[in-house]
Amino acid sequence: MGRVGVQGWQATSGPAGETSESPMQPGEPDENDALRGPAAAGQPCSFPMAVYEPRPLHSQAPLFLNEVPIVARVDSTERYTWGSKVRPSTVYALQLSHGQFTWSMKKLFRHFQELHRDLMKHRLLLSLLPLPRFVLQGSWPLRSSLELPPLPRGGGEVSRRPSSKQKQMESYLNTLLEMSAYRDYHAMAEFLDVSRLSFLPELGPKGLEGMILKRSGGHRIQGLNCAGHHQICYRWSKRWLVVKDAFLLYLKPESGEISCVLLFDPAFRVQVGKKPTETKYGVRVDNSCRSLVLKCSSYRQARWWGQQITELATSKGHEHLQRHRHEGFAPVREETPARWFLNGEGYFAAMADALVQAREEIFITDWWLSPEVYMKRPAQSDEWRLDLILKHKAEQGVRVCVLLFKEVGLALGLNSGYSKRALMLLHPNIKVMRHPDHVSSIVFLWAHHEKLVVVDQSVAFLGGLDLAYGRWDTPEYRLTDLEGESGQGAKGGGPPSGPGEEAPLDLATNQLLWLGKDYGNLIAKDWIQLDKPFEDFIDRFQTPRMPWRDVGVAVHSVAARDVARHFIQRWNFTKTIKAKYKGSEYPYLLPKSPHIPPRLPFLVPGAQVCDVQVLRSVDRWSAGLHECSIYNAYLDVIRTSQHYLYIENQFFISCTDGRSVLNTVGDAVVQRILLAHSEKKPFRVYVLLPLLPGFEGDITQGGSNSIQAILHFIYRTLCRGESSIVSRLQAVMGEGWRNYVSFCGLRTHGELQGVLLTELVYIHSKMLIADDRRVIIGSANINDRSLLGKRDSELAVLVEDTELVPSTMGGQEYAAGKFTLSLRLECFRCILGVAPEDDVGIQDPISDRFFHGVWCAGALANTSIYEEVFRCLPTDAVRSHRALRDHVAVESLASLHPARARDRLQALRGLLVTFPLEFLAEEHLLPPLNCKEGMIPTEVWTFRAAWKGARTGCPGQACGHLAKGGRDCRVEGDPHGRRGSRTSQSPAAVFLHFYTFNKHAFRLRVLVPRLLCRG
Repeated sequence: MGRVGVQGWQATSGPAGETSESPMQPGEPDENDALRGPAAAGQPCSFPMAVYEPRPLHSQAPLFLNEVPIVARVDSTERYTWGSKVRPSTVYALQLSHGQFTWSMKKLFRHFQELHRDLMKHRLLLSLLPLPRFVLQGSWPLRSSLELPPLPRGGGEVSRRPSSKQKQMESYLNTLLEMSAYRDYHAMAEFLDVSRLSFLPELGPKGLEGMILKRSGGHRIQGLNCAGHHQICYRWSKRWLVVKDAFLLYLKPESGEISCVLLFDPAFRVQVGKKPTETKYGVRVDNSCRSLVLKCSSYRQARWWGQQITELATSKGHEHLQRHRHEGFAPVREETPARWFLNGEGYFAAMADALVQAREEIFITDWWLSPEVYMKRPAQSDEWRLDLILKHKAEQGVRVCVLLFKEVGLALGLNSGYSKRALMLLHPNIKVMRHPDHVSSIVFLWAHHEKLVVVDQSVAFLGGLDLAYGRWDTPEYRLTDLEGESGQGAKGGGPPSGPGEEAPLDLATNQLLWLGKDYGNLIAKDWIQLDKPFEDFIDRFQTPRMPWRDVGVAVHSVAARDVARHFIQRWNFTKTIKAKYKGSEYPYLLPKSPHIPPRLPFLVPGAQVCDVQVLRSVDRWSAGLHECSIYNAYLDVIRTSQHYLYIENQFFISCTDGRSVLNTVGDAVVQRILLAHSEKKPFRVYVLLPLLPGFEGDITQGGSNSIQAILHFIYRTLCRGESSIVSRLQAVMGEGWRNYVSFCGLRTHGELQGVLLTELVYIHSKMLIADDRRVIIGSANINDRSLLGKRDSELAVLVEDTELVPSTMGGQEYAAGKFTLSLRLECFRCILGVAPEDDVGIQDPISDRFFHGVWCAGALANTSIYEEVFRCLPTDAVRSHRALRDHVAVESLASLHPARARDRLQALRGLLVTFPLEFLAEEHLLPPLNCKEGMIPTEVWTFRAAWKGARTGCPGQACGHLAKGGRDCRVEGDPHGRRGSRTSQSPAAVFLHFYTFNKHAFRLRVLVPRLLCRG
C-alpha cells in the first residue's frame, strides 16, 4: 500500500507490552524516514496526483497526513457462528480517527492474526536489509524499535471479561499505529481500509473502502451490455472500492488506475441478496448509467457493505440523490460570488486571468473551439493565445481536459479534429475527447452545444460564448479592422494585402483586433480552412465583419463545483462508451466534495454575492440520463414574473401546436400578458433577436433556403398563424398587444475604404431577465432542440439576487437586485446609446414614458433612418419576392449622396431597430420539396435545425416527445397542405429515408445544408 511520512508521535516499548508516546521534535527523522530516504518523506499525495498519477496499492507512496496521529478504538464486539464452524467467531467494531477524518470498520480476529503474520514477515525483511549509509550517521532504527507488540490470544476463546479483551486489542492496534515502520506498511494500510484517496480534503470525508470482487458489465449504454445473464457472459475481477460523499469508484490494485466512477444521482440504489444480484452474498449498486454487482465472502459482510454505502450516500451525499428545484441536478447555492459579462472582450479577458491562476485542473467544453484564438487584444505577443496559455499551464503540471462536439464531417466545417490534434500535440497533460461517434451511437441530429470553462473546480465560466473565431467583440461593435483606422495602428509593419495572407510573426506593433480567421461575416461567407488560422478568408477591404453580441457569466464556490460535476459526468460517460478512450492515458475524473468549501485562489473582479442554481439539458445519449431543468426554469420565471421580461436569444421558435413545435415558452409569455391585461396591470416583454438567422446566403435574393426556413418558424412563433404570440394577443385585445410586447433587433453602421455601410449585430445571447431580480444565462436557445432535454446538451445558471438596491418600477420605489439591475442597465445603455450618467431615463423599464417614448420610439426612428440611408434588408416594406427585386433595384442614399447620408446618420441613437414582422409575409418560406432542404423532416427545422449536419437523436429509439401516437403532422401555415415526416420515425429511420430518397446527393455541401447548428 505504501509508506508514509507520519511524524509527530514515536512509539517506545514499555514493560508488559505497554507503550508510551513521546512527542518528536520538529524535523527529527523517525526510523521510517531513514528507511525510505529523505526525498520520500513528507505529505501524502495531492488531489491531482491521486487522480492523474495512479500508483499500485502496494507502492511506497505516503498515505497519511503528516504529523497527525491515528487513534483506534474498539467500540464493541459481536460473537456469531457461521458456516460449518462450531466455535463462535468474534467481530470487532472499530472506530478510527486521523485528524479531521473518522471511519469505522468491522474485523474478525483472524484479520488481526493475518496482519500480525504480515508484519512479522516485514520485520524479518527489515532485519535482513543491508545497513546503508544511515548507520554511519546514527539514524538507522534500533533493532529494539522494530519489536512487535504481542497479539492478544484467541478470538474464539470465550472471555469472562470482554471489555478487557477489547482493551487489549485496542492497545495492540494503537501500539502498531505509533510505529511508523509498521503503520506505513501496505498490509497495515489494507487492514485499515485506506488508500491514496482516503485523506484528500477535496474529496470530503473518508468513506468505506476495501478489496472486493466486482462483476463485469452492467452498463445502461447501448452496445455495452451482454445479451445473456449466464456466468459465462461476465467475469469477476478483484478491485479496491472507495465510497465518498458524492460518488463511488473502484481501481485496479496492481496499478492504482481508476477503472470506474459511479456518481450518486436520483437513480442511486443499493440492494443486497441473491435475487437482485444473481450472486450469493452479492451487493448491487445502481445509478442512471450502471448496475454494479459486488461479491462478498458472507451474507454478514454483504449486509455491512450495503448498509455502509447506503448510510454514506443518504447522510453525506443526499443532495445528489434527489431532484431539486426545476427538476435540476444541483440545488440552489446561496451566497455565491457571480459576475456577468456582456460581449466577449471582458469575458475572454477574465477567463484568461483565471486560466493563468490554475493550479490543478482546467476543464473546457465547447461546440466549437479555435485553439489559436487570442483572449486579450490587440495581440502584441502570443502571451494571451489560448493554446499557448494551456500549454504553459500543462508544463506547470496542470491537467487540461477538453471535450469537443464531434461534428458530421460532411456537413459542418468546425474541424474539431484539427482542434484536437493542435491541442494534444502541445503537451501530454492536455487531453481532448470528441463526442459523439455518429454511426456507432446513431446520433446525427443532436449536438453538444454547451460552452464552459472550469478552473480548479472553484471558478466556472459559461454562457453563449465559444472560445472560437468571431466571438470576441466590444460594446462598439466595430464593422472594420484595418490599418490606419481610428485607434488602430500598423500590423507588424504593414497590413495584409488581401485575403489568404499569413499574419506576420512579429506582433509587437500590431493593433488589429481580429487576426486571420477571427475576422468573419457568417452571412457573407461561412468559415473555411480552419487549419490555417492566420489567413483571412474574406476580404476585409471589401466586406465588413458581423458584430457578435453575447452574454456570459462566471460563478465561484460550490456552484462552480456543480458545473465541474456536470463536465465530469460527461467526460466519464464519454470515456466509458468510446473504446479509444478506455486506456489510462484518458483518466476518469473525480468531483470535489460540495461540503468542503473550496479555496478561492482567484476571484473574478466585480463579482457580487447571489443565489445560483446550475441548470442543464441532457439526455441518455449525451450524459447517460435525462434532464430539462433549463426549460422548467424558463417556464417558472416567466409565469411568476411580476413586472417585465427581457429576452435576448439567437432563436425564438416556440408556441406549441403539439406537432412540429413542442416547447411552451411562447405560450407562457402569452398567458402572462393575458393575465396582466385581465388584471389591468402594466407588464412589458422585450424580445431581442438577430434580424436574420446566421447562415450563409444572399438576402438580396431572398436568402438561402436555410435562412427562409428558419424565418418561417420564427415568424410562426411571433406573428404568423393562429398559434403565434401576436395572433393570440390580437384575438383578445386587438392592437393593444403593442402596449405589452416589443420585438426588436440590433443594427450598426460604419465606413470601409470611404464607403458607407451597415450590418446587423448578430445576437447570440441566451438570456432571460425578470423583474430586475432574476436572470437566466446559458447556452440554450428558445427552441425544442435546446430546451426539451432529449436533443442538444446545454448548460445555464439561474441567478437570483440577495443584495437589493433602490430603484424604480412603474413609477414607484422598488428594491431591485444589484446583479440583475446592473446587467439590465448595461444592456440598455449599449442598445439605446445612453451614457452611464443618464441612467435615470432607463431606470424604470415598465413606465409608458420609457416603453413607448424611449424604447419603441427609438427603434422606429432608427429603423426609418437605416431604411432611408441604406435601403437595408430585411424590412417591412418588402412583403414578397417581387417587392424584394424592386427594392434592391433602387440605389440607396448612401450610394448616391454620401454626404447627405452621413448627416442623416447623425440622428441615430443606439443600435435598436424594429424586428421586421412583415418581411416576405406574402411568401411561403418553407423550402420546396424538390430541393435538398425540402427533403429534411419538419422536426429538424424546429430544433435549431440541425441539418447543418446529418445528426440524429436519441440512440436507437424515437425521441419520446415526438412519438405521440405516431401521427402525421401537417405543417401549419403551409398553403399546399404539405405533410411532414411521421413523427414516430426514429432519427436513424429519418436519416436512412433521406439518404435513400436522394443517395446521389449525399455529398459534401449537397446533402446537408449549413443550417441551424450555429453555436
